[in-house]
Amino acid sequence: MNLLNNAVISTPKPVNEPILDYAPESRERKEVKTALTELASELLDIPLIIGGKEIRTGSTASVVMPHDHKHVLAVYHKAGPKEVQSAIDSAVAAQSMWQSFRWEERCAIFLKAAELLAVKYRAWINGGAMLAGGKTIYQAEIDAACELIDFLRFNVSYAQQIYEKQPESSPGVWNYVQHRPLEGFVFAVTPFNFTAIAGNLPTAPAIMGNCVVWKPASSLVYTPYMLMQILEEAGLPPGVINFVPGQGADVGDVCLADPHLAGIHFTGSTMVFQGMWKTIGENIAKYTSYPRIVGETGGKDFIFAHPSAEVRSLVTAIVRGSFEYQGQKCSAASRAYIPRTLWGEVEAGLKKQIGSMQMGSPMDFENFLGAVIDRSAFDSISEYIEYARSNSDAEIIIGGGCDDSVGYFIEPTVIVASDPHFRTMVEEIFGPVITVYVYDDEKFEETLELCDSSSSYALTGSIFSKDRKAVSIALSRLEHAAGNFYINDKPTGAVVGQQPFGGGRASGTNDKAGSQANLMRWVSTRTIKETFVPPEDFAYPFMEKKRSTKE
Repeated sequence: MNLLNNAVISTPKPVNEPILDYAPESRERKEVKTALTELASELLDIPLIIGGKEIRTGSTASVVMPHDHKHVLAVYHKAGPKEVQSAIDSAVAAQSMWQSFRWEERCAIFLKAAELLAVKYRAWINGGAMLAGGKTIYQAEIDAACELIDFLRFNVSYAQQIYEKQPESSPGVWNYVQHRPLEGFVFAVTPFNFTAIAGNLPTAPAIMGNCVVWKPASSLVYTPYMLMQILEEAGLPPGVINFVPGQGADVGDVCLADPHLAGIHFTGSTMVFQGMWKTIGENIAKYTSYPRIVGETGGKDFIFAHPSAEVRSLVTAIVRGSFEYQGQKCSAASRAYIPRTLWGEVEAGLKKQIGSMQMGSPMDFENFLGAVIDRSAFDSISEYIEYARSNSDAEIIIGGGCDDSVGYFIEPTVIVASDPHFRTMVEEIFGPVITVYVYDDEKFEETLELCDSSSSYALTGSIFSKDRKAVSIALSRLEHAAGNFYINDKPTGAVVGQQPFGGGRASGTNDKAGSQANLMRWVSTRTIKETFVPPEDFAYPFMEKKRSTKE
């Protein structure tokens, strides 16, 4: 018997988690320093978690510090096809149990996890994001702590709002809808660059009553495992979220072939997502239901300056938007369009600000940049820089240095391209590299068209201008060029509950993480009509015979 049946319960009103500043001598700075020392001194053994049980396969890979790749933080076990099938079976078996929970009971688990992150494990998970993810303390704080806490709290509130949305009823009839979880399991595939995204992709469907198979990125297994431990402490039942790190094909092929696949929640590369979509299409007749496909797949994000732009703010936006977290954000500024009359001043400002930056270990709080995530990223980004260096259509005016002797370090790099279709202007690099195209002032609208048409992506972008008419023109001409658009601000830093995040075109399905829209993808609505006094005869009034006038 469920004692909560006799109550209409409201979830706590969510507010964005305050960002701590980690100033010298602050309590939070001391706590994270202690956590960093402890985590760096341990060698963690990370298992699979299937049906609440730890599984060690013996097929392992290492987690290293990006800034010191000889330092092994952890060894994680990789799932093979057998373990993945076991995770699917566990999720499907747990679905009936998980659906039987009242929604408030499910939400309580995730609210507790948010509180554990905010109070008990903040320094611990931030330290993990710094050491394994290569983030500075500020980048770790806004991600692994604040944004992840926000996702959990706001998604709980969104769940209540969804359940409260009910249809109108007419006299003698009661209409209502049931927002059922999907029939089957959700496959969550998460990226390396945000612990918050890694946490949101499996938990958003779970909040709505779904069971999940979670494959974290091979280059970020460390903090997702930390989150699994927190979720278990918060009371998450076995089998609701099954944690299966491993090779993409080993995990993905089994999940995409299973008839119980009900949904994909993905953040990663466009190529991988398109391959998954194609496979789902080929397998469509196998599935119990049509899988929901939700994905965010990167960007070639822009900063566009009008001749009226305020230069100091523009320069700061380029620097922060391009180089925070080494440019390893889907939203990071990767191309800029600067009017010729401003370029001299902008160039000088960039050289001054970037010249004062420090790069190194995130354990040194004076550093603005760290290392890129791994060898593959280092090699890919370095190749783009070398391409620009050897091409007459481009000039590297700042940075360009790459050194992997200790960590995977790449200097913040600014390229100026004479061709607006130059490779680094149109392809996603995912590193600390921005390419600038300098345009003639009178070609503002023409260059807006170039910005809109020259990239296949449409995730984030910004316009800098003090001229409101110019802003209005940019908003119109770039309507489909970015799912998150910023006016006089850098194109990064979306906040849950304030700027729902996602883009279109090759950037994804634009299902807006951090909003009700995303959670609606994880339910299948059933409409119920109850008639209190049903009719007892088939005949309608229009069928009656016309009465005689003599009567």
